[in-house]
Amino acid sequence: MAIIHVAAECFPIAKVGGLADVVGALPKFQNQNNQKAEVIMPFYNLPFLQNQQFKNLYDDELPLNGKKYSFTIKQLKSDIGFPLYLVDIPELLYTDYVYSQNDTLRFLAFQIATLKWIATWEIQPEIVHVHDHHTGLIPFMMTQCYQFDTLKMIPTVFTIHNAQYQGWFSHNHIEWIPKFDFSKVGLLDWNGTINPMAAAIKCAWAVTTVSPSYMEELKLKANGLEQLLQHESAKCSGILNGIDTEVWNPETDSYLKKNYKKTSWTTGKRANKNWLCENYDLDKERPLIAFIGRFVEDKGCDLFATFFSSYLSDAELSVLILGSGNPKIESELTQLNTVFKGKYHYVSGYNEALSHVIYAGADFLLMPSRVEPCGLNQMYSLRYGTIPIVNSVGGLKDTIIDYQEPNGFGIVMEEVSLTSIQTAINRSLQVFENQLVVKRIRNQIMKIDHSWLASARKYQQLYKKLKK
Repeated sequence: MAIIHVAAECFPIAKVGGLADVVGALPKFQNQNNQKAEVIMPFYNLPFLQNQQFKNLYDDELPLNGKKYSFTIKQLKSDIGFPLYLVDIPELLYTDYVYSQNDTLRFLAFQIATLKWIATWEIQPEIVHVHDHHTGLIPFMMTQCYQFDTLKMIPTVFTIHNAQYQGWFSHNHIEWIPKFDFSKVGLLDWNGTINPMAAAIKCAWAVTTVSPSYMEELKLKANGLEQLLQHESAKCSGILNGIDTEVWNPETDSYLKKNYKKTSWTTGKRANKNWLCENYDLDKERPLIAFIGRFVEDKGCDLFATFFSSYLSDAELSVLILGSGNPKIESELTQLNTVFKGKYHYVSGYNEALSHVIYAGADFLLMPSRVEPCGLNQMYSLRYGTIPIVNSVGGLKDTIIDYQEPNGFGIVMEEVSLTSIQTAINRSLQVFENQLVVKRIRNQIMKIDHSWLASARKYQQLYKKLKK
């Protein structure tokens, strides 16, 4: 089956969040499952692409907002596990960032250019799978825009990675969308604005989220889309993300200071922990609790400065935080570097290499998320023998069982508050004191299979259902 994925991000080309990891891994494993999966994304001016070679496949132009934009479809010559096509619109997309304040125009141009190219194919794809609001108008345009009439019978799948961001824009820009029967404008509208995510939910043949629990949660809380998702529930399902077990493998991971196997991890985890503690002035003998991620309220990290300011004074533990985002949170966490030197360290920014070492060297990974559509960090931590501390929402609820439950292995909280984080960390310290329990949990979690193979098969079943 021939599948085209269309997305704004794809690892290792462009990564802002988990969307990139999914689009960079799922097609690879679909190809290993005897499907033909390819990816189309924007051509950004980002480091990975700057040293690559490309083959130009198609040139055209598109009228938009009173201008004509030239674009080229390029194919990456390097083998990354699937064919990768890049839409090069120099005036709009060739930037050193992925997202901006001008994204309505940028990503609408990307979507139109993508469909203009696909419409020229002699053999058209069997499935067009689009991801998040940046590609959410594709199902509408394929079924409603006269220009793409030849594509209307191709099944479309829309995956919601994060429903908080929906791509809203004013009806004043309706003329930017290629011509369609204006009586169908309601397919674009939700609560008085053009809403690409809502349009995709209405027009796609199937809608998925990145975990079963997140789909159920969205029917109750989806930033205004609750009723729509309830109404369209017959075509909605949740399919848990997987992880790329070739990239995330402690036995072969080139970023690690010492590799290790799931059957013999003691010296390997110790070596990576020692390196972290030596580099960031932390005590090697204390339990090391880490956080990796973006500083947004959904992740619960707005509580960190207040919590650690009071908790670390008397606690016997080490804390290592890697991330960036909200400037206020960054400033507060930076100030704690001086206050709790020797117990705490915050590293600002995104650092792929360091994140791998943290997954390997930390004893616990803290994820007090208020919203977590799937979460990949907890799966990485399991793979590397690091015990996750999570709030029971979304994909965290689907993947982590409290260690005091039958067959459990994580630390689970039922809400996000200063008190619940304190209780969860206290419980983790109790676990750390009993190294027999730590050993039992690590032996268990490193054998859990969260590879993409199982999830890819579920997508294959969905595609086949749509093709019937």
